[in-house]
Amino acid sequence: MQFAPEAQILILNGVILAVAYLGIYPSLEEKTLNRIMTIDVVLSALALTVAGALFWGTGTRFNMLFFHSNWAVFTIITLFVMEVPIFLNFARKHGINLFDDPD
Repeated sequence: MQFAPEAQILILNGVILAVAYLGIYPSLEEKTLNRIMTIDVVLSALALTVAGALFWGTGTRFNMLFFHSNWAVFTIITLFVMEVPIFLNFARKHGINLFDDPD
């Protein structure tokens, strides 16, 4: 079964986020914003690497509802949009301070 290019990227992002928020982040002893952001950079690079392996040089255009983009922009934007609500819920649940208040 062949999925549309957009679906392939969305599934990839979903799997990466599921592994991160159901496996990696909950298993961290110290759950801090900096630690999660560091791991998130690596996972974002993984998403871009896999998407690049699938679509680099193919000329495939991805529909972003109001405009079309390439695979890299589509991967970054959709990963961000998918992750924000999951991250905010995780941070609230685990008491992660999103704003460093020195006072």
